[in-house]
Amino acid sequence: MRVLRAGAVSLRWEPRTAAVCGTLALVAAGAAVLVVGSGEFPIPPPDVVRAVVGQGDRATEFIVTTLRLPRALTGLLAGLALGLSGAIFQSVSRNPLGSPDLIGFTTGSATGALLQILVFGGGAVAITVSSVAGAVLTALAVYAVAYRRGSGVQGVRLVLIGVAAAAMLEALNSYLITRAELREAYEAAFWLTGSLNGRDWSQAVPLAIALAVLVPAALALARPLGMGELGDDAARALGVPVQRTRALLTVAGVGLVAAATAAAGPVPFVALAAPQLARRLTRRPGAQLLPAALTGAALLVPADLISLHLPVAMPVGVVTGVLGGAYLAWLLSTTGRKGTA
Repeated sequence: MRVLRAGAVSLRWEPRTAAVCGTLALVAAGAAVLVVGSGEFPIPPPDVVRAVVGQGDRATEFIVTTLRLPRALTGLLAGLALGLSGAIFQSVSRNPLGSPDLIGFTTGSATGALLQILVFGGGAVAITVSSVAGAVLTALAVYAVAYRRGSGVQGVRLVLIGVAAAAMLEALNSYLITRAELREAYEAAFWLTGSLNGRDWSQAVPLAIALAVLVPAALALARPLGMGELGDDAARALGVPVQRTRALLTVAGVGLVAAATAAAGPVPFVALAAPQLARRLTRRPGAQLLPAALTGAALLVPADLISLHLPVAMPVGVVTGVLGGAYLAWLLSTTGRKGTA
């Protein structure tokens, strides 16, 4: 590691982390190009690139920019958001299982969408708004219950209360589906799986705007987040306002997972796996926010590519669920052997 200085500004330069981030970005971008080129009318990668930069023929540009590029871009951005959100919550809770998948925020987002689909009958915009509102309200409830005067919010308590909230919301979601008409139940079940099928610019653009605000805000808090992993007392001794930082990070993390879920549905396990894989790739302790975000994109977009080339068409959430289940079993077995589970 080297420290680059320019006047009063200093920047840590870690060659391995930089190489990992570059590789992950290339993997995600390459998979996105292949996703855009996949379909009933295959398009070679060079033609995809030419169409994106406006140098292709009219037919190819229409297929690429109008029909397929929004799907790939939504996958990239949703993967970034989920990976970054997972890194935030795992660091705040100091627990590798402290993922928005498991502590109820993704489930709350799904509950908001289901209420709009099955009860109020809203359209795409209303479903998106309800999905975001569900995640925010769930986060507020979990944070309020986990908060204790004097000690604030502790990681273990946040995880336990979040898991309980997720279980209750899962029960509510199941009840809503059982009470729905067949057509509505099918639509809700498909949305709950997590899918990038049929995504257009109406999903990609709002997601991009949300990330343009939330990603810089989260990265700006990376240093106090890392100090917070030393423990509350040590962080306070270093001048970190622990509870305020934790609250701001929770807001950013909830916003990220809400935006991703509203755009792609509750895609499972990406937020859980990406931060741990990023730490192993960089071989650096602490919260690796940017590597985790890029790992999320490098997981979700290739998973979507796999779903496109399977003999039977299936949503990307099924692919990430299968891969993530295997990863979770491995994580639990390794942490159990180390005595840290």
